Amino acid sequence: MMNFEALRASGERTQPFRYIVGSDVVTPEQAAEIRRDYPDIKETGYLPLSKLESQGAFQKLIEDLQSPELAAILSEKLGLDLYDKPRMITVRRHSKIGDGRIHNDSKSKICTMLIYLNDGWNNAEGGAIRALNNETSMDDFAEEVSPLAGNVFAFARSENSWHGHPPFEGERFVVQTTFLTSEEELRRKENRGGFQTKLKRLFGIN
Repeated sequence: MMNFEALRASGERTQPFRYIVGSDVVTPEQAAEIRRDYPDIKETGYLPLSKLESQGAFQKLIEDLQSPELAAILSEKLGLDLYDKPRMITVRRHSKIGDGRIHNDSKSKICTMLIYLNDGWNNAEGGAIRALNNETSMDDFAEEVSPLAGNVFAFARSENSWHGHPPFEGERFVVQTTFLTSEEELRRKENRGGFQTKLKRLFGIN
C-alpha cells in the first residue's frame, strides 16, 4: 500500500529539530480506499489501534506501518536505531478546536510519523501541522505540512521538537506511528489510551 521509495526520497531537515517531510507515500486513489475501510470512529482525538477494527485497505496500510522496512527507512533518515523498538499505532478521524496545541512529546517516544489521508485541504482553515521554532508561538514555524493524502511528517523526539497545528474542527484522517523506548511504555500508553476511549464512549464525549 505505501510507496516506500517515496518515503525514502522524503526531504530531511535538521533545524529546528530533525524531521522529514514526504509526499505521494500513498496515492489519492489509495487514500480513498483507506477512508472507505476506515474504522467507524465517532470520538475526537487519537484512538489506539488495539481498540479498533481493521479491514480492507486500512488493514493493508497498517501492515506497512508495522513492517521492518518502515523502521529501516526512518532509522536511516532520522539517524536513529528503531529496528527492535516497539511501536504504537493510533488513529484519528475527527478533530476538535482544542486539538493541536503546541507541545513536545514525552521522552518515552523516540520517533513519531504521521501519514495523512485527506482529500483536499485548505491550510488557511487550520489543521496543518507545523514544525515550530519554539514553544511559545504557533506562528513562528520552520515548515507547515498540509494533511493531504500521501503527505508524511516524521520527526525524532528531542528537547526542542515543538510542534502543533492551528485550530481545526471536523473530519481529519491521520494515522500516527510512534516508536517507544520499551515494551513497558507501550503497555502503559495502550492501557491509558484504551481507558480514555472507554470513558469517551461511556459519557458520549467528543
